[in-house]
This record gives sequence, structure tokens and C-alpha cells, in this order.
Amino acid sequence: MEISFIGCGNMGGATARGLIANKVVAAGDVCCCDHNQTKLDALKAFDGGIHTTLSSREAAGGADMIVLSVKPWCVEKSLAEIRDLIHTDRQDLVVIAAGVTFEMLKGYLQDPNATLFSVIPNTAIEVGSSMTFVAACNSTPQRTARIVEMFDSLGKALLIPEEKMAAGTALASCGIAYAMRYVRAAMEGGIELGFKADDARDIVLNTVKGATDLLLASGEHPEDAIDKVTTPGGITIKGLNEMEKEGFSHAVIAGLKASK
Repeated sequence: MEISFIGCGNMGGATARGLIANKVVAAGDVCCCDHNQTKLDALKAFDGGIHTTLSSREAAGGADMIVLSVKPWCVEKSLAEIRDLIHTDRQDLVVIAAGVTFEMLKGYLQDPNATLFSVIPNTAIEVGSSMTFVAACNSTPQRTARIVEMFDSLGKALLIPEEKMAAGTALASCGIAYAMRYVRAAMEGGIELGFKADDARDIVLNTVKGATDLLLASGEHPEDAIDKVTTPGGITIKGLNEMEKEGFSHAVIAGLKASK
């Protein structure tokens, strides 16, 4: 399967590298297009087998799958440049652009019956650990399953209705930044507690990883797992209560709602 990426910034480039690194596709079957030669050179340096081009028409022509990953306000212009080359009856068109609806895409393509896929990963896709949301329009179950399977190989993919894409973006795409902000805050706390910065970073990252691994393995509700380490009168419950007094849970929920 030949995949062409149009737009190879943070998300498009990460997705291309993730697919190749995890051996979902061979580098020789990937074409990357961007208006920035430096970004294309970086992809070439990652794997010399990747074909790169500054021409979106060259990238789109003949591809089995077109992954359009540009800023939302650039989607209309990008599709206008290649509209006559896109045949969604036999090509998969995957659009990674928050807030761009299927109705908008059908209008840009001038095709009300176009088969479309909206995909929102997060930047962990590069290391095969993304939480990715997929929505489908005018697709067969087989084609939809193929797209979900491809992104599921790069972490976890979830098929959802289009109307939930904004919420998914807030929770997982924006959410990865929020998780990193917690890591930063905990590192700073670790330094105050007397650890060197590098040691604090390793401690926090491995602690967060351990918490995630435990919940994934056990399927427990987080509060049940928390109860196991909150001894009555102990230091953990004192710390949790102090965080809640400062608005920890409220701040997280408010931030997610603001992102939607």
C-alpha cells in the first residue's frame, strides 16, 4: 500500500515516522510532501527510502491512501490543489485537522458522496503509543476497519462518531500536553524535595508509567487503585487532600472543557 502524506509538520511527520518505525509500511511505500524543504530533509534523514516532494499533486497521484495533515485553515486550499486527482471510491482520504467536519470536506471536494476518514492522533504516535480517534463517512465496514487497524498498530485507536471528535481531541490530543504539564510540575516538586533535575525527571516519568501500566493491566477504576496506597492517617491521603484543596481535579476538568 502506497501512502502519501501531504503536510509533514509535527503530526504528519510523526505519523509517517511511526508507521515506518513500527513496520506498518515500508519507507519505500511512503511519499511525504511539504512546502518546507527542511522538514522533508529531516524525514529523509530518518529513512532514506522515503520519497519526498514539494508538489502535492505528485504526492496525491497514484497513492492508495492520502493523509492530509495541515493546519485546519489550510485544508480547503490543499484539497483544491489536488481535488481532481482524488478518487475516494478507491483511495482512502485521511484528514488530520481538528475542527474540520465531513460536511466541510465534502464541500471542498465538491463531492457529497466522498468516502472520508477524520483521524486525530497525538504526538506519541511517533513512538507507537498514541491514543487515536477515527471517524468515518460514507465508508464500508471493511475500509473503516482497515483504517482503525492501521492506527491501532501505533498505540490505541478508537472508532467514534464525528460529533465526539472535539471531546476526544481535548481528552487525548490536548490531553498529552496536560499530562506533560503534570510531569513538569512533579519534577519541580521533586527538585524542591532535594533531587537533582535529571533524577526527578526519571522518578516522575517512571512513576507515571507505572501508574498507567497498573491501570491498563488491572482494569481498575483509578480511585480503587488509589485506595490501596492511602493508609488511614498516612502521608498519601494528606498529599491528595492538599492537592484537592488547591483545586487539582477541578483544574483538570476545567482545562479539558475549555479545550473542546
